[in-house]
Amino acid sequence: MENIDLVSLIPYVIITTFSPGPNNISCASLVVNFGIKKSINYFYGIYFGFITILLLAGFFSTVLNNFIPSFEPIMRWVGAAYILYLAYNILKADYSFQTSEQRSNPFNFAHGFILQFLNPKGIIYALTLYSAFLNTIIGIPEYIILFAFILASLGFSSLLIWAFFGKIISKYLHQKNTKRFVNTLLALLLFYTAVKLTGLVF
Repeated sequence: MENIDLVSLIPYVIITTFSPGPNNISCASLVVNFGIKKSINYFYGIYFGFITILLLAGFFSTVLNNFIPSFEPIMRWVGAAYILYLAYNILKADYSFQTSEQRSNPFNFAHGFILQFLNPKGIIYALTLYSAFLNTIIGIPEYIILFAFILASLGFSSLLIWAFFGKIISKYLHQKNTKRFVNTLLALLLFYTAVKLTGLVF
């Protein structure tokens, strides 16, 4: 572990983890519409899905580095389609004045978990971590597990920060049109993320 370049690793992890992306934006959107209690299972799905991705990348980094490139274009389009599905559901969220406790959240643990396997950004991020920054711990199971939980927990803290942002916004969404505007904006951000994944825009 003494050979890990923390000066390069830490900025890479922080910028990638806390910047807008499918996980962060969708979590903020769900909290806006349904509240934290109704959304927490989706958060847990993302957390455990990302831990799984990190563990797979750590234990099979060499194999995956050779395997992923040939399937990356397909993964990008499938991932983009799934993110568009999330954006569509956010866009058509109920604009009634029911409380968040009265409304049903269309996303659950499985949605958050599956998203991690259809998000090329997250998979490439995990592979880059082990190939470029954590290659010295490959072959050491306890370190791979340790870093998987540390990095996934950091990611979970990012979800909570974005959720807090969504909660703050939700306090000001008393009007139907205002809420529609915010939902449309968040859905468009997800739409842009999906299009960007395809490589059509940069």
